Amino acid sequence: MESITQGLLTKGFGRPGGLLGRLGGRLMAHGNAATERHAVALARPTEQEVVLVVGPGPGVGLEAAARRSAHVIGVDPSDVMLAMARRRCASALARDRLRLMVGTAADTGCPDLSVDVVISVNNLHLWPDVPAGLTELHRVLRPGGRILLAAHEKWLPTALPALAHTVLAAGFTSVRSWTWEPPTRMASTAALLSAVRT
Repeated sequence: MESITQGLLTKGFGRPGGLLGRLGGRLMAHGNAATERHAVALARPTEQEVVLVVGPGPGVGLEAAARRSAHVIGVDPSDVMLAMARRRCASALARDRLRLMVGTAADTGCPDLSVDVVISVNNLHLWPDVPAGLTELHRVLRPGGRILLAAHEKWLPTALPALAHTVLAAGFTSVRSWTWEPPTRMASTAALLSAVRT
């Protein structure tokens, strides 16, 4: 029974696919929207900065990022999520402000030192290898580039201080962590972490 439940959760939220993936995407678009937009506002991307959104799901954060930056990249391992993001962000794609690719935190497909801002919302707990993901994100960020991670506090793979230590170990500096209460009943407490690549 546990493996069936785990399989349903994976199909709906982990690596969304099929009908469950589309349903999960709709739930994510609604439940994660406030945190997605808050993360983009905190990261403060500018028009000329290259922004990498890791695991954008149905594209709420991508849409917010593309309003601020003309150079947004979204990487997600799920074809279903990429299709939903494509529909939501059709205008940004048509204006060439956004590019979507299959990818993960540990394998973004981006060149070395090519990104100014990395944003990831509510998928850190799904990364198979958090240190590998952070190493990859450090690799693609330019010196002075910044990372903003947001996750459901209750689903963090480790406590927030331990995660901050892992981020430091990946080569980041100026690590800050805190929690935030989204202004919606559907969303749980968000754990946020920001850092800089020197």
